Parts: sequence; structure tokens; C-alpha cells
Amino acid sequence: MTNRLPAWMLRDLSLPRLRRYIRAAHGDARTAERLYWWNIEVSAALLGSLHCLELALRNAVHSALVRHHGRPDWWTVAPLNERGRRLVEDARRSCGRRLRRTTPDDMVAELTFGFWTSLLSSGYDRDFWVPVLHTAFPHYRGRRDRLYRDLTSLVLLRNRVMHHEPVHHRHLAADHDTIYRVLGYLSLELAKEAPAMDRFSTVLAGRADVLGGARPPQF
Repeated sequence: MTNRLPAWMLRDLSLPRLRRYIRAAHGDARTAERLYWWNIEVSAALLGSLHCLELALRNAVHSALVRHHGRPDWWTVAPLNERGRRLVEDARRSCGRRLRRTTPDDMVAELTFGFWTSLLSSGYDRDFWVPVLHTAFPHYRGRRDRLYRDLTSLVLLRNRVMHHEPVHHRHLAADHDTIYRVLGYLSLELAKEAPAMDRFSTVLAGRADVLGGARPPQF
């Protein structure tokens, strides 16, 4: 066991960030270093399936609301709550800084995974889920609140992956299963196609080898 990380890691990656890995490794700096790199590896391995889910979700929800409201900029007339209106305005401003003219497609791409998920929350039950959004999930027959819980958990996972935070402590196999389960509610074809390109299971199975030094992490 060693309790000293390389000086360059402390300088370039910062002790406050690395301290969480040191604690997880029970003070063994060598294991903490390997865990840090494996966390990047497994985050990268989750990115593809999260990509598929986020795009399928926003496109399905957007299409359903376009049909319901009869216009591509449905957010201008839909009964969004204060947070929803703020997220729309944030997206509009962000597009305005980059684009000379903002189209509805630009807005759809700019609105966050959290925004699309929030449209399934209990406050929107009568305005969105009951009349229209259940149709965005043609292969789902369960309760709205269960679907919302699954998506909320995946928003947190996605944000941790994208902001380079630890995910190694999560039940990642369950997270991965949830991604594909929800993806299947949206598109059976995409849920069938994506796993052939998905290396997550191999990365997860190799965790012990990486932490034990039997193979180097790869990302």
C-alpha cells in the first residue's frame, strides 16, 4: 500500500477531486489512482447509450408536443411552469449567442435532458402526460411516476458523466439496464441496435483487473 499520489496528479487534477478516490480506496493511493482512471473509462463507456437515450427522448417528446399543439415551437403556448419557462429562456439566449437566427430544431437541441425529463413530473400530469406525452413512449404501459423516477436517476448519471464526477460508487449495471429499458419504451429498434456497439459490460467486468493492476485502464 502507498499513501502518496504522484505530484503531477495532485497539481493537474487537484487534491480535492482526488480525495474522493483516496477515501474510496481506503487510503491506498495506487488503487485510488487506478480507480480515477477507471472512472473515466466507465464514464466513456456509458456515453454512447446515454447519447441514444437523450436524443430519442427529446425527439419523441418534441414530436408528440408538436402534434398536440400544431406548431414546432410548442413551448411558446404550452403551460410550462416557472422552471420550464426559465429553461426555455436559457436555451433561447444560448442559441442567440451562437446563431444569427434560432430555429425550433436549434431549441430542441439546446434544451437539456433535465428539461425533457421534467415534463413527466407530477405537476405536468394533466397538462402533458395524460393528454399527449404517454404517446411518446409507445412501448410503455406503466405508471408515469415510475418512468419519471427512472429518467431522473439517469439525468443525474448523465450529468455526473458529463461533468467528470465519480460514478464508480453507483450500481452501474442497474443504471445500464435502466438506460436500455427506457430506451426500449421509446424505440424497440434503437434499443436493439445500440447494444452491438456498447462496450460497457466489458469495462464493468474489467474493474477488478484495473484496480489490481492486471491491466491498464483505457479510455
